Amino acid sequence: MAAPSVLLPLQIRKIIFEKFNDPNLRFTNDEIFEILQSSEIDKSLTIDDVEQYFNQLRDGGLIRQIAQNFTTNHYKLFDIVEKFKCNSCNQEIYLGKMEPRVCPNSECKATI
Repeated sequence: MAAPSVLLPLQIRKIIFEKFNDPNLRFTNDEIFEILQSSEIDKSLTIDDVEQYFNQLRDGGLIRQIAQNFTTNHYKLFDIVEKFKCNSCNQEIYLGKMEPRVCPNSECKATI
């Protein structure tokens, strides 16, 4: 199951870019997980399976946690997210304005 570990963080970033790309908007891990489940992800995944990716986004400086209620975490962006095309892995990637310009694809990590 190597693919989800690569694709899920990129999909989460894309959802944030498309649906929540405003530093004043508040969103939850549950909202993003619902959108993921409506796409073509492994239906056996649970919210607990994707928690690590939200932690990575938080620790990397894209999002900040503003509240928590049991397993629901509420977040806001630090700054808007921009869309790029990685010339190394050919993936569309999404980076916050303040994030380092490095491909978030764990199998690439090229400088953008």
